This record gives sequence, structure tokens and C-alpha cells, in this order.
Amino acid sequence: MQTTRKITTLAMICAIAFLLAAFVRFPVVLFLRYDPKDVVITIGGFLFGPVAALIVTVVVALLQMVTVSATGPIGAIMNIVSGAAFCCTAAFIYSKKRTLKGAVLGLIVATIFATGVMVLWNYLVTPVFMGIPRQDVVDLLIPAFIPFNLISGILNSALVMLLYKPVRTALKASNLMPHNNEPAQKGKISAGIIITSLFIIATCVLWILVLQGVF
Repeated sequence: MQTTRKITTLAMICAIAFLLAAFVRFPVVLFLRYDPKDVVITIGGFLFGPVAALIVTVVVALLQMVTVSATGPIGAIMNIVSGAAFCCTAAFIYSKKRTLKGAVLGLIVATIFATGVMVLWNYLVTPVFMGIPRQDVVDLLIPAFIPFNLISGILNSALVMLLYKPVRTALKASNLMPHNNEPAQKGKISAGIIITSLFIIATCVLWILVLQGVF
């Protein structure tokens, strides 16, 4: 019964993440666009562990590849690498320390790690994929790739902190998650987390507007 509920919940997480990746995308800088699918996948990883996060990341990337993506297998690989670097890292650290501090630490490390990983992968893959000199990619690291990945990670982190407890509580109330999956915690999100998360989200939005030349 617990396995069935877990599979059902993970399937639902896959579906929501895919819909977000397909239909909720907005430009951050140049041709780079943000979508919030990693928020949903990370919440799934917090609930069920890093392996579950990896499985959902791969499934969603493959669904994107065969439906809405125009970048083919290379785009799928980049999505898997990016998603795994962030979602699995955060979920792994949280699985070792299932507290607020563990969640915050996991998200901070995940943001830094994913940014570094994607800088390397963009340096190696983008010139081949786009047919441009590698030096052009190097020239875009500071004005484009690094800010994009930092903003994405920070925005994902703030949204995870804002949504994780309500989602977990809703899943437990719907009997879609075993009640022994999480240690006993208060179901309500604290005002401090709400205020901090909203402030971070607003800051990221302003940062994006600056990068787009609005301000």
C-alpha cells in the first residue's frame, strides 16, 4: 500500500513538473529561460529522497525531449544534469539532517553546486550544440550563465521553503504519503520563512528585470 501511494505521488509530481516546464517559462537573460519544475522535483526529493528526485528529473527531461523541447537529446542531457545537480544535492543533504537547518543548508549547497556544474557543462557542450566558438561561451559566463544559474537556484530555494510544508501537509491529509515518512513537525509554515522567502523571490524578480534592462 505504501509503495502504491509513493508511486502515485511521484507520478503526480512528474506530471506537475512537466506541465511547469512546458508552460511556465520566462526569460531571465539573453536566451536563457527559467521554469519552476525543479521546485516540484526538489519537494519530491525532500519527501522521498534523492533517488526519487533523480528518477523524476530523468522522466521529466525525457518527456520534454519528445514533446515540447526543440533541443533533442542534448537538451535532455542538460536538463538532467542541471536538475540532478540541484534537486538531488538538496534532497541528499536534507535526507541526512531532516530539520529546517538541514533544508536551508541543502538548498544553499545545491545552488552553489548546480551553478558550478552548469558553468562547466555549458563551457563544454554549448559550443558544440550551438556551433559557436568556445570563447563566445566564456564571454557569456559572467553576464549570462552564472547569473542565470544563481538566480534559478535562489528562486527555486525560496519557493521550496515556501511550499514544502503545505505540500507535505496536503499529501498526508490526502493519504498520499506515509505518516512515518517525516519526523513529527508542526504543519504550519512560520511567518519568518514566509517573509524571508517572499523577500528573496522579490529580490530575484528585481534582479531579472535589471538583467533584462528594464531598470
